[in-house]
Amino acid sequence: MDSLIKQKLREIELNEQIRILHAVESGSRAWGFASPDSDYDVRFIYVREPEFYLHLNKTRDVIEWQLDETLDINGWDLQKALRLLAKSNPTLFEWASSPLVYLTTAEWRIISEYLPDYFLTKLGVYHYLSMAEKNYREYLKRDIVKVKKYLYVLRPILACKWILRKQTPPPMLFSELVASEADAELTKEINRLLAIKVSVPEAEEMPRIEPLNDFIETTLPLLKAQVDALPSVKSKGYDELNRLFIATVNR
Repeated sequence: MDSLIKQKLREIELNEQIRILHAVESGSRAWGFASPDSDYDVRFIYVREPEFYLHLNKTRDVIEWQLDETLDINGWDLQKALRLLAKSNPTLFEWASSPLVYLTTAEWRIISEYLPDYFLTKLGVYHYLSMAEKNYREYLKRDIVKVKKYLYVLRPILACKWILRKQTPPPMLFSELVASEADAELTKEINRLLAIKVSVPEAEEMPRIEPLNDFIETTLPLLKAQVDALPSVKSKGYDELNRLFIATVNR
């Protein structure tokens, strides 16, 4: 599959006349808890020729290349990515820290050095807290629940705890979050859940796990109170990113 994905990335470069700077896995495979039938969520950052950015007509800044049962491939133009970085977009930090890299470049290594300076703790916690609250509210209050939805709540909760404690973007690997932010009892429950998740299809359901529901219901309001109390910090703005963008496009 790795060779097929790299072939697809080369096809995208040729057909779209772009240069891919960085391409990674972004879903459950990068988080470390893929099911046997999990698809491949490939995400990439690309740049076009300098002349492209001088056009007055508005053009798309996203490429959606393939979506089927096996592959989900799409990417962001560098201009879009840097605009989102200025707003401390959590998704970009996740792509940058993925342990599964399909393609990268010297230009991306330079760009990645700027990322930590644009991470805003309060915004990051709100992002993951909202994700946890939404998934819990919509999927885990029933008697029978999807196995994967527990992980879609637990991972952002532990990400919130990581950010509040370290003021840095959380790691992609779920195992790192668990080792850092879960106590022994929670880790035991999570390990039981993971053993099920990696051995059953994506849509598999099970009776809800009361100790996990209790932990989630107790933790969410505590995180909300903590993040609400954080001071707001403004982004650094675009000056540095403008220089970075121009230098990358001209390279």
